[in-house]
Amino acid sequence: MEIRLEGLTKIFTDKTGKETRAVDDLSITIPSGKLVGLLGPSGCGKSTTLFMIAGLHKPSGGKIFFGDDDVTRLAPEKRGIGLVFQNYALYPHMTVRQNIMFPLENLNISQKQANKLVEEMASLVGIRDQLDKKPSQLSGGQQQRVAIARALVKKPRVLLLDEPLSNLDARLRLQTREEIKRIQRETGITTIFVTHDQEEAMSISDSMVVLNFGVEQQMDAPQVMYTNPKNLFVAKFLGNPPINTFEGKVVNGKVTIGDGLVIGEAKVADGTYYVGVRPEDFRVDSAGFEVDTKGIEHIGRDTMIRFELNKIQLRAMLDSDTVYGQKNIKLVVKPGKIHLFDKVTGNVL
Repeated sequence: MEIRLEGLTKIFTDKTGKETRAVDDLSITIPSGKLVGLLGPSGCGKSTTLFMIAGLHKPSGGKIFFGDDDVTRLAPEKRGIGLVFQNYALYPHMTVRQNIMFPLENLNISQKQANKLVEEMASLVGIRDQLDKKPSQLSGGQQQRVAIARALVKKPRVLLLDEPLSNLDARLRLQTREEIKRIQRETGITTIFVTHDQEEAMSISDSMVVLNFGVEQQMDAPQVMYTNPKNLFVAKFLGNPPINTFEGKVVNGKVTIGDGLVIGEAKVADGTYYVGVRPEDFRVDSAGFEVDTKGIEHIGRDTMIRFELNKIQLRAMLDSDTVYGQKNIKLVVKPGKIHLFDKVTGNVL
């Protein structure tokens, strides 16, 4: 089921009459059968967008289409959605079986058919052996699977997930996001996944939409967005450790920083720009510039070096084998890995 948002806008008004534009003229198309992550900092409008798609918030402007159907004013229960909240919202007095079956109660299906659907969904999410337990007897990851099974049992056209992993510990987050990806692949259901965690979004999304102040910054495949950010906000938002950004100049095709140190080349007009270099895009080279090392952190197979170059504080992520035991480290920026951004608009050049 393709989802299309056309000029979607949401304005909240407080008691004093002050307006907050939570979502601002958002127009995107989510392809049928894909898992798309809505990503951005707190307050960027991602959950508001999800709730408008679900029908829980009424748009201030714009339209929402499921396929060719305009569902903008349609009630949530008529949209054919499955919604999983951050807090799971399971009924504590019911068993897992009863929780999953709950959405089927008002449908004209037999008890036998309902049980069959429940067991089918429980098997899909890997909790068939937990059907007779209460939610309090389950781990956080198992409770999340119950919530997903309950959302899927009615065979919805669209699955909506609002920060579904934020209450889990690191190990369970990893395991559960892999399960969400598997379930989405097996069902083929169009899924929108809201998160502020970039690693989470990049690991499971077919495509990501980065929002800031309710405005789309970029929509692309995760690795494409990471490698080719459209603006400075996206470049800074994605990446851990974050991208190095600093002011630099281009003179006769040479990218320089500080007092004129050349760090690379660029085919742009001479001028002053914001320069971005990801930590992993430095490499050790005896012909490079010598760095003033301020700190070294060993992170498994990698080593992160904090260093100063022409009074600019930077980070480099390097293979531990290439720097082990070295005192004077010389680095270069890998070819084609310098990002230049307009100082006024922040857009990439």
